[in-house]
Amino acid sequence: MPLPLSHIRVLDLSRVLAGPLATQYLADLGAEVIKVEPPGKGDDTRHWGPPFAVPPKDGLPGIAAYFMCVNRGKKSVTIDLTKPEGKALLLDLAAKSDVMIENFKVGGLKKYGLDYASIKKINPRIVYCSITGFGQDGPYANRAGYDFVVQGMGGLMSITGQPDGTPGAAPMKVGVAISDEMSGMNALSGILAALVGREKTGEGTYLEVSLLETTIHALINQASNYLVSGEVPVRLGNDHPTIVPYSALPTKDGHIILAIGNDGQFQRFCDAAGIAHLSTDPKFAINSQRIAHREELITLITARLTQETCAYWIDLLESRAVPCGPIYRMDEMFRDPHIVARGVKRETTKGAAAPLPVVANPIKMPGQDTTSSKAPPLLGEDTDSVLSSVLGLDASKIATLRKSGAI
Repeated sequence: MPLPLSHIRVLDLSRVLAGPLATQYLADLGAEVIKVEPPGKGDDTRHWGPPFAVPPKDGLPGIAAYFMCVNRGKKSVTIDLTKPEGKALLLDLAAKSDVMIENFKVGGLKKYGLDYASIKKINPRIVYCSITGFGQDGPYANRAGYDFVVQGMGGLMSITGQPDGTPGAAPMKVGVAISDEMSGMNALSGILAALVGREKTGEGTYLEVSLLETTIHALINQASNYLVSGEVPVRLGNDHPTIVPYSALPTKDGHIILAIGNDGQFQRFCDAAGIAHLSTDPKFAINSQRIAHREELITLITARLTQETCAYWIDLLESRAVPCGPIYRMDEMFRDPHIVARGVKRETTKGAAAPLPVVANPIKMPGQDTTSSKAPPLLGEDTDSVLSSVLGLDASKIATLRKSGAI
């Protein structure tokens, strides 16, 4: 069976993470993704190494591991949009595309006639997605959007990190660029919804995603708790604001995750751990009381957990249906037999840079491979083939464009 998006062409003018992640999903699901990059330089993340999957050579960028993680399955075309010939090429490509995605500053493409209003005139079926830090309007619209900044402004860092008064207490960012990642996923959702809507109306649409609003939306229960109670959430380290015990707790030889979500699980845990009396103690029997006596309970549980090893507790608690798990380093995670069995680590087999290791697309469909086998492209790897196959340009015309610096 063909992949569900095998009939879709995407013109990708995005860089770095949020946009490229969205378009990698589209490529994995079968779309033809034409990634447009500046000649000679390419996407900034090509240079964000070491480590490099393909080292820079002869003055041209290679493929940094960062670039590799969000650009498989795509075709790299180098076009200088500041040149009239480059702009013309992009307009021709937009006219033949289903989706166009960009993450320039607000209004950044308007001066080149590549904004939605201009593109819609030549292709009313286009689904045009803009990703920015702060949205298309409002007092901060013209600010540059950086994940770290947005994690701070969006409230995420205020609830991430060790509690005040404890060692290492300070606001803390998440260990990956999570605001960028979630924005890419929101862009993907919006694009797919717009493509479905186009099937009914015959017309495309414009959609925008901002890192700031994505981050605020991702606060989920923390934001909802504040809106309902008026109480400002604080940093709790690995603890949960409304469930106890739900944390990373020490054992004899490390830490495990204990994620007890209801009173029945708490009783099973106490029975298994040999501290059954805690589950009947009025201070701990129900979750609301466990929250009120959080520190006392954690101290009592920790005293028992530290008497045995991580492996002991995980084997015991899993056998009693008590939610728990290890805290892996990266090497341990990729060796886990379940992760190996699920095929999370893959290797590309096509493209000039293949083979390269990649993390598989987590969306799985029976009978279909939803992880593109095409390696992230070398800079400009597909320029000639795309201009020839999509726009019908011959070798002479392509050579002239290259001589002018437009490609």
